[in-house]
Amino acid sequence: MYPILRMIKELVKYRNAAPLPLTGTHVSEHRCWPSDIDLWMELNNGRTLTLFDLGRIPLARRNGLINTLRENRWGMTMAGASVRYRRRIRTFEKITMHSRAVFWDDRFVYLEQSMWKQDGDCANQALYRAAITGRDGIVSPQTVMAAMSQNEPRPDAPEWVRNWIDADATRPWPPQKD
Repeated sequence: MYPILRMIKELVKYRNAAPLPLTGTHVSEHRCWPSDIDLWMELNNGRTLTLFDLGRIPLARRNGLINTLRENRWGMTMAGASVRYRRRIRTFEKITMHSRAVFWDDRFVYLEQSMWKQDGDCANQALYRAAITGRDGIVSPQTVMAAMSQNEPRPDAPEWVRNWIDADATRPWPPQKD
């Protein structure tokens, strides 16, 4: 089940938080609840992706994207993801999540998110490719920036992000059926 109450809590909690620049980092704290665990009593890998929503949506609100989406009747969808899982998050453990936009190209915005344990170890990290969508398909980030009255120059893609974009472009679509 989607954690609707947790999302509402995050939006209320950060409703008066200072605005962030487009590439600013939203930092939030979360806890791994029994509803988040798998058979091994740790944060379920799929639930990790859902919990990352709890950082992305407040980030989009703080940098002004949510208002722009509403004004233009646009949506935001995830168009790809790559995740590294490195440390277990156990039931009731508290984590700190960092969420930020790192780059955008002609079609997509690339978001980096990570979960950090209380001992300072990074538990996991995700790179998302997000698309802003309108009635006629994908809305270019340049159009979105103009609607947000932003003229911030596009940041250079970190090498690891560029490598992922290039590697993903070689992946066949649609995939082959056996």
